Amino acid sequence: MKVLMVNKFLYPNGGSETYMFKLGDYLESQGHQVEYFGMEHEGRCVGNSINAYTTDMDFHEGSKLSKITYPLKTIYSKEARKKIRLVLDDFKPNVVHINNFNYQLTPSIILEVRKWEKQTKHKVKIIFTAHDYQLICPNHMMNNPSTHENCEKCVGGHFFCCLKGKCIHGSTMKSAIGMAEAKFWKWKGVYKKIDTVICCSEFMKSKMDTNPIFKDKTVAIHNFIDKVEPKEVVKKDYVLYFGRFSAEKGIDTLIEVCKELPDVNYIFAGTGPLEDELKDIPNIKNVGFKSGEELEKLIREARFSVYPSEWYENCPFSVMESQVYGTPVLGANIGGIPELIKVGLTGELFESGNKEELKEKIISLYNNKQKTDEYSRNCKYIDFDDLENYTNKLITYYKER
Repeated sequence: MKVLMVNKFLYPNGGSETYMFKLGDYLESQGHQVEYFGMEHEGRCVGNSINAYTTDMDFHEGSKLSKITYPLKTIYSKEARKKIRLVLDDFKPNVVHINNFNYQLTPSIILEVRKWEKQTKHKVKIIFTAHDYQLICPNHMMNNPSTHENCEKCVGGHFFCCLKGKCIHGSTMKSAIGMAEAKFWKWKGVYKKIDTVICCSEFMKSKMDTNPIFKDKTVAIHNFIDKVEPKEVVKKDYVLYFGRFSAEKGIDTLIEVCKELPDVNYIFAGTGPLEDELKDIPNIKNVGFKSGEELEKLIREARFSVYPSEWYENCPFSVMESQVYGTPVLGANIGGIPELIKVGLTGELFESGNKEELKEKIISLYNNKQKTDEYSRNCKYIDFDDLENYTNKLITYYKER
């Protein structure tokens, strides 16, 4: 099978790239042919046989002239259609697996794939993995950045609400472009041409299904996580938060709880705009961004981790990673989080944004070592998909006709 992976970034930039690279590597290890299409960049680490890529679009550091032309290019890209056609003609894929494509590549590539299919009579499946809510919410998050409130006003195609709320970076101009992009492609009906939409949670699927176009195309498959060998560790008396220090992650609420529970020790591992708010709080130790073995050790030795998010999380890797390493999770009951925690077995939930309930749950778990130890033992029985299992599920949609 020939699979063309499409993503605007072809270098390590975030979760969608990690997903694509690991999936592509595994498909190749199983005998499939994989090529990649996206933007050219000095850090590009994957590609295609004919080296056809779009021009790198840097919205922050481009020339004055390029910034003037960007608004049109973010809605429709002739260059992306031309370049992907070259790859299609050369590679002749059976599957085009699209990831993040809006603004830099634009949905125009979908039109070109279907045009190529029609002209060559070479059948091709278009699979889209939704890494966020882009296709139903122009700011990707269903969360107003000005008020930090979850918002579903654009659901159903009411994209003018994005402009009204200045939902993209608080900017009228950027929000107008986002609205125009969404309205244009809704009018063109481009997303009808996608065969299957992979959603990383049942929650995301439920939101995508509010659009009749997607309702019969969506399937929920939780993200994969690497297998981890069990280790015997001595748990230490601290509660761990690891991730981004930002408002939508519930950091403000968690900090308030930390201050009101001075006898509970916390370790925060990460970075973000609210980092300064952690200073001068005696029971919080901020160790900064950690990864690899350092992060693994912090997770394994924690009594439990807390994930207090206040936005519609999709399938947070931190919640999965914590349990895989044998540490229970106290998570907010929002978005896809509750799908990942077996309540009463590998962790517990609290009402998102409810400071008092979060406080009560932290006290209860911190003072009951027997319960957290039991939860830790139960974590070995969790059944998240590894890469092999995930790919086997995905391939059924690649082949489906």
